[in-house]
Amino acid sequence: MSAPASGSEAKPPGWFITDGRIAPLPDPGGASWMTTTGSLKSDASAETDMRHAVDLVRDAARRNNRFFAESLPMIASENILSPRALEMLTTDFHGRYAEGLPGRRYYQGCKIFDEVEIKGIELAKRLFGCTWANIQSTSGTVSNMAVFKALAEPGDAITAVGTADGGHISHAKFGSAGLRGLKIHEYPFLDDQMTVDPDGAAQLIRDVRPRIALFGQSVFLFPTPIKGAVADAAAEVGATIMYDGAHVLGLVSGGQFQDPFREGAHVVTGSTHKTLPGPQGGVVLANADPEADDGAKFLRRLESGVFPGVVSSYHLHHMAAKTIAFAEHIAFGRAYAAQIVKNAKSLGAAMSERGFQVLAEERGFTESHQILVQIGKLGEGKGRWAAEELEKAGIITNMNMIPGDTKPLKPSGLRLGVQELTRIGMGDKQMEAVAELFERVVLKGDTANVKRDVASMRKDFQTVRYCFNEEKIGGYEFHDLLSR
Repeated sequence: MSAPASGSEAKPPGWFITDGRIAPLPDPGGASWMTTTGSLKSDASAETDMRHAVDLVRDAARRNNRFFAESLPMIASENILSPRALEMLTTDFHGRYAEGLPGRRYYQGCKIFDEVEIKGIELAKRLFGCTWANIQSTSGTVSNMAVFKALAEPGDAITAVGTADGGHISHAKFGSAGLRGLKIHEYPFLDDQMTVDPDGAAQLIRDVRPRIALFGQSVFLFPTPIKGAVADAAAEVGATIMYDGAHVLGLVSGGQFQDPFREGAHVVTGSTHKTLPGPQGGVVLANADPEADDGAKFLRRLESGVFPGVVSSYHLHHMAAKTIAFAEHIAFGRAYAAQIVKNAKSLGAAMSERGFQVLAEERGFTESHQILVQIGKLGEGKGRWAAEELEKAGIITNMNMIPGDTKPLKPSGLRLGVQELTRIGMGDKQMEAVAELFERVVLKGDTANVKRDVASMRKDFQTVRYCFNEEKIGGYEFHDLLSR
């Protein structure tokens, strides 16, 4: 909306979106919705206007649910909640505080919630095969911030995957690592293998002598080669190996990717809403011996890095949902992770057969939930165009840089994830159909017809799988608490 002309009376901006139409909110009469001192009036007009605002949000939520129920959600960092995890987000936990640890709180009224957190910690340690878990962090990035604060000081060096090679922004100078004042040194990367060069990484670690040797990526197609040369180099210089498994935690715990603790990692961070299909949130995990002096000290530093380091209260309703997600992943995660990887490989092969340039073909395209596809010639920036055209057809993806790209906002690639399609029951047969839909949009321009076919395809794939859902509840329903 443009600024008001000089001398004109400014009106509060706002738009109401309904049934796909955009219309201005009812005019509250210039600035009459505020007093001369700037405080809000409590009158019928203001109440009506704010009712419209509330209705706008509720209407948007309904439309968003319907939009994704009729689309193919293929952004690699997203997923849907199980009904029992989703239920936790509407409980009284949402508004409560529980600073500290179970049994050592700064607030009263936490005894019941302590049962939840104790169970969540227990399940997280079981799920990842580690001795220690903190499940309080509110995102993967916050988890990384906690470890940076715990284990490094401003000015310390760390080694990490560069963002141009698929590294996450929290590992970069302009992200959380930079916020901590860390000096980032990027590993050499094997473009044709889509992974860190293990020998080059080992040499960099020896040369830089970093406080933290950080691994993990946002474009994460293959396991990181930690075991062997890299782990040996880190041990030589006393570096802590940190593994950011945000994208692959569900695959790691499902036995389908790699086992970072058994390969040399000292601490693992990640988010709980990608291949591990819980609520938005994070975890910090470690496998040090809590009975040994060095191990106990290391774990205390991590603990304080989380609280009071980067969290105060920590979204208790999300932690309750995390705990349910951990339990469900212990029960169903191995089958879910196996099908995710199978689907990703099938999609990569099917798209390659239809003329798409899918990266890492010689390695089977992927060992994770993701594939990376080049659109057009390198440097043309057609990744953005493809993502926008696909969205018009009801296929939700994100543009992404590929090796050789230099412009983040004009990349040549698409990053595709299959974890959510797998979650609603899709398998090999559907991956073939999805590849055909991509072909029709990107290579043949059949956008309008594809949108209709996507919605038709989705009618058979609504129920959330790989969880306790005997009721066969859909993953995209709007739960209206006011219609009871």
